[in-house]
Amino acid sequence: MPRRAALDRQSLIALGPERLADLLLELASNDPALKRQLKLSVTSSANPADAASLVRERLASVRRSRTFLDWKTIKPLAKELGIQREAITGPIAQADPAQALSLLWDFLTLGESVLGRCNDSNGLMGDVFRDACRQLGPLAQAARSDPAALAQQVFEVYSNNGYGLYDDLIAILADALGPAGLAALQALLEQLGREPVPVPPRDEWRAVMWGSGGTRYAHELAEQARQWTVKDGLQAVAQARGDVDGYIAQISERERRMPRIAAGIATKLLKAGRPSDALQALEQGTPQRTGWPVLDWEDARIAVLQAVGRLEDAQAARWTCFKQTLQGSYLKDYLQELPDFEDVEAEQRAIALAATTTDAVQGLNFLLSWPAATAEAARLLLERQREFGGDHYDLFSAAAERLSADHPLAATVALRSMVDFTLSNGRSSRYGYAAEHLHSCQLLSQRINDWGSITPHALYLDAIRSNHARKSSFWGQAKALGLSPERAPNGTPAPKNRPGA
Repeated sequence: MPRRAALDRQSLIALGPERLADLLLELASNDPALKRQLKLSVTSSANPADAASLVRERLASVRRSRTFLDWKTIKPLAKELGIQREAITGPIAQADPAQALSLLWDFLTLGESVLGRCNDSNGLMGDVFRDACRQLGPLAQAARSDPAALAQQVFEVYSNNGYGLYDDLIAILADALGPAGLAALQALLEQLGREPVPVPPRDEWRAVMWGSGGTRYAHELAEQARQWTVKDGLQAVAQARGDVDGYIAQISERERRMPRIAAGIATKLLKAGRPSDALQALEQGTPQRTGWPVLDWEDARIAVLQAVGRLEDAQAARWTCFKQTLQGSYLKDYLQELPDFEDVEAEQRAIALAATTTDAVQGLNFLLSWPAATAEAARLLLERQREFGGDHYDLFSAAAERLSADHPLAATVALRSMVDFTLSNGRSSRYGYAAEHLHSCQLLSQRINDWGSITPHALYLDAIRSNHARKSSFWGQAKALGLSPERAPNGTPAPKNRPGA
C-alpha cells in the first residue's frame, strides 16, 4: 500500500500558490478571524496606510464589545490581538513610525476594558498588552516623539495603571523621553502628589460592604494608591536618570530600617561608586541575628565590605553565612579569597561541619552539591537515615544518582526511602517511579557485599510484597520491570513490620 503524503510545509508548497490561495479563501469564508488575518496580511504588504486603517477599525470593534470572555474565547482573541500588534510594529512601523506609535497607544488603551471582562488567571491576555508596552520604547525613538508630549502620555496611563500593565513603562521609554521628558514627567508626578485626592460620593454598595465608614475607607484606599503611584513613578524616573539620591528620597525612614530594602539601597549606592554610603545604609537596616539570615542583606554587606577594603570582615561574613545556610556559593567565594594551601584545610573543615550539622537534610544537600564530599554524603545518609522523611523526592533522587556509582548501599537507602514513603502513603501517582526505584535497588544489590545494619535486598523485597500486596496498580507497573508480587519458592519469610532501610 503506498505511503500517504505528510501534511507539512513542503507538501503544501508543492500544491502551488493558486491552489493554496483557493483553499485559504474557502476556509476564510467560514472563519471571520482568519478572513481578517488574511486581509490584514495582504493589505500590509500592499499598502501599510490602509493596513493602519484596518487595525484601527478592528481595535474600535473590540473596544465596543461588552461580551464576557470565557476560556473558549479568550485565547482566540489574544491570538488575534497579537496579530494586530505585529502588524503595527512590523510593516506599519517601517512605513510610518509616528502612525504606528499612535496605533500602539490606541492598542494599549484596550487593556483595561478587555481585562475587565475576562478571567485572565493564566495571564495570557495580560501578556499580550505587556508585550505591546515593551515595544513602545524603540517605536517612540523611531518616531522621534516630542519629549513633553510623550511625558504627558506616560503620566496619564501610569496614573491609571489598575492592571499593572504599565509598571515598567518609565524604564521602557527612558531613552525616548530623554532628560527633558524625564524632568517633565517628574514635575507631573510631584504635582499629582501635592493634589488632594477627591472624596468619592457615598453610595449604597460601599455602605453594604464597609458599613457607615465606607466612603471614608474608600477615600483612604484612594489616597494610599495615589501615594504608591507617585512614589513608584518618582523612583522609576530617578533610576532612569541615574539619580540614586532621588531614588532613596522616596523611601521612608521606617522602610530604610528593613533589611531587604536597606540591601537594595546599598546595592544602588555601591554601583554608583559610593561604598561608604552603602555601608551606612546597611547598618541602618541591620537585621536581628536570630533565625535564618536575610541573605539579600548579607550578600550586599559582603560586597560592600570587600569594596571598602575590609577584607577580613568580608571573609568572616562569608564563613558565617556558610555555617548558617550551608550554601556552597558562600564557601566557594570564601575559599577563593584564601592564600594557597589554606583552602584545602578550610574545605575539609566546611565538609565536616556539614556532615555533623543538626539539620541532616541541609547537610546532605550541601554534601551532594560539593564535588569533594561524595563519601561524606554517603556516610551521612547511612548513619542518619532515620532523620529524613521520605517525601524529599528531589533530595533522594539526587542522592541516588550521585552515589550509585561508588556508594551503592547509600544510594539504595535513598531509593528505599522514596519507595517506602510512596507505598505507605498510597501516593498512586508516583507508583511508576516507585517501581523504577525498586528495580534500581535490585540492580544495585548485585554490587553490595556488606549490608551492615541495612536489611538485605531479598528481605526488603519480601517485606514490600507482604505489606503492600494489595496495591495492584503498583505491582502492575513493577511486573513490567521484572518484579513479581509473589515470593520465590522457599523464600525467607518477610518481616511484618514497616519495611525500611
